Amino acid sequence: MNDTKATPPVLPTAPPSEMTKLPLGTNPDEQAAIPGLVAAIEALLRQPRRVLFQLRRPESGTLIGAMLFATLLCSLIYGLIVGTFSGREQLWAAPAKIALGLFISALICLPSLYIFSCLTGAEARLADVCGLVAGMLTLMTVLLIGFAPVAWVFSQSTDSVAAMGAFHLVFWLISTYFGVRFLCHGFVHLGARSGGGLKVWIIIFLLVTLQMTTALRPIVDKADTFLPTEKKFFVSHWAECLRK
Repeated sequence: MNDTKATPPVLPTAPPSEMTKLPLGTNPDEQAAIPGLVAAIEALLRQPRRVLFQLRRPESGTLIGAMLFATLLCSLIYGLIVGTFSGREQLWAAPAKIALGLFISALICLPSLYIFSCLTGAEARLADVCGLVAGMLTLMTVLLIGFAPVAWVFSQSTDSVAAMGAFHLVFWLISTYFGVRFLCHGFVHLGARSGGGLKVWIIIFLLVTLQMTTALRPIVDKADTFLPTEKKFFVSHWAECLRK
């Protein structure tokens, strides 16, 4: 009798590109509940499909609330880092403006996102769209917290408002890219047949957030008043900052 070693069975696996096409909940780990704030942040970073699956469940309100609270907390912390450049009143004004501007931008763009989601054929309820936006905002602000130490070093070593504004803008655009990518993956799993409407919405969201930086100015520099008294387009405002 020959002494042969049993070969362990090989489980079928799909390449990473195919995993995004599998139905949500295929992996048992994706069905595990997300119990709290820290777990929600970790799931967004490590298991985005788990978040997308939980957002489609009837009890998703708790998860959405946790992500919105994380968004508020992270935006306030990053705003405090922004405020250290000028100090004084900007230590509270910058956090308030960044958190306020982020939530107002999301609320302004939410109706158009829901309409575009319907036009793309996605089977999305308004609650699903709110959940995806909450996940996008949380991921954006968590990434900004990751950039916060770098932003603090430059805020303490330079006195150029234009340079600091450029740094924060780059960090914001990088964070927005990853947040929007999460949003796009969510709509793929909701059955969106076309991405044209979503691309238009992304442009609208970027324009709104950029204009909000001017509507709530100054965020980086010192200010005599909490809000500006003059209306400006963000391009002209940035051009004036570069000429200083």
